[in-house]
Amino acid sequence: MQPLRRAAPASRGRVARSRIRQAVSAETINAWASVASALGQVGTFVVVGGSVIAALIQLRHMRGGNQLQALLSLEHDFRGPEMQAALSYVQEHLPHRLEDPAYRRDLDQLGFIDPKVHPEMVACNWLNEMGTLVKRDLVSEDTFMDLFGRLIVHCWKHLSPAIAIMRRKRGQAQYHDFEYLAVLAAAWLKRNPQGTAPRPFARAEVADPWLAADIALGAERKET
Repeated sequence: MQPLRRAAPASRGRVARSRIRQAVSAETINAWASVASALGQVGTFVVVGGSVIAALIQLRHMRGGNQLQALLSLEHDFRGPEMQAALSYVQEHLPHRLEDPAYRRDLDQLGFIDPKVHPEMVACNWLNEMGTLVKRDLVSEDTFMDLFGRLIVHCWKHLSPAIAIMRRKRGQAQYHDFEYLAVLAAAWLKRNPQGTAPRPFARAEVADPWLAADIALGAERKET
C-alpha cells in the first residue's frame, strides 16, 4: 500500500504573485472608487452650475422684460398730451418768456412753481426722472439714447437757462439727473453721429426735392 502523497507546497514565486494580484486588485478597486467619487462630485458641480446658469438666464430675461415694460411706459408718457404740450412750449415760447423779469422771478424763488404758468416744469420733471432711471441702470442707456438721445440734447439746450435760474437758491442738485442724462446723450451722439444701424448697412437714398427752394427762401428772409 503506497503512502499518501502530500500536496506539493506552493513555491515562493507563486505565493508572491498571488499576493501581488490581491494587492493590485485592492488598489484597482480603491482607484475606481476614487474615480466614481470624483465623478459624483463633478456631476454635483455640473448640476449646481447648470442651476446657476439657468437662474442667471431667467434673471436676464426678467430684467429684459422689466426694461421693455419701462421703455413702453416712457414712450406712453412721452406721447401723452401733457408732455407734448410742454415740449412744444419749451421749443416755441420758453426762450421769449425768460426775457420777462417776473417770469424769471418765479423760477428764482423757493417753493412751488405752478406748471400751468411754467409748463417747462413738466418737461424738467419728466427728463430728470429719465436720468434717474438710466443712472440706476433700470433702463438700458444705449436703448434709451437710441430712442431719445437727440431729444435730450435739444431739451437741455432750451431748458438749461431756466434750470440755471432755479439753481441760484436750490443749488446744483436741482435737476442734476437731467444734466447727467444730457451729458450722456451728447457723448452718445458723438459716438454714433449716423445712428446705430447694424453693419454692414447700405443706406437708402433719400431725395430732398425742396432743398434748393428752401435755401433760396431762407436767403430772401435774411435780406428782408
